[in-house]
Amino acid sequence: MQRFTDERGEATPDEIWLLEHPPVFTLGMNAKREHLLAPGDIPVVQIDRGGQVTYHGPGQLVVYPLIDLRRAKLGVRDLVTALERSVIDYAAQFGAIAECRRNAPGVYVDGRKLASVGIRVRRGASYHGLAMNVSLDLEPFGRINPCGYQGLEMTQLGALGGPTSVAAAADGLEPHLLRALGFSTAS
Repeated sequence: MQRFTDERGEATPDEIWLLEHPPVFTLGMNAKREHLLAPGDIPVVQIDRGGQVTYHGPGQLVVYPLIDLRRAKLGVRDLVTALERSVIDYAAQFGAIAECRRNAPGVYVDGRKLASVGIRVRRGASYHGLAMNVSLDLEPFGRINPCGYQGLEMTQLGALGGPTSVAAAADGLEPHLLRALGFSTAS
């Protein structure tokens, strides 16, 4: 995604990547290593997104919006809000009342974090993005202070009545994401 961002030109179409990662802890640019409590055998990677430390692994949907923000007429806050809004709207389909917090990006249900947001903007284009817990082993989150918050509990879509398949969650989230970003949902 860094290469895509560096090599894109004015006419390069935007892309949204939906994927899963193998188990990994990632540290944002300003992350404090004290939030990494006991990584054990899970690799730790320093990356160039905002935010503190988080965990990615199988059963989590990761969304990378590779968007020319100027062309899309989106500011950084607009992008973060759109990512959060798409998860909130999708979770509502399953009766989950989700919310965002202005001072702590991400999406929460009953005080537990369902999705994390960490982006980077370079050359007017975004990369990195959103990680939504679908159906994964939440134990690794106990080895860190997620997003820099001691004792922050996590939740996942499957536990809220949503799908337990990352592919199904990606299909379900996609129209909400495109709408929140202001892109057409027509094929």
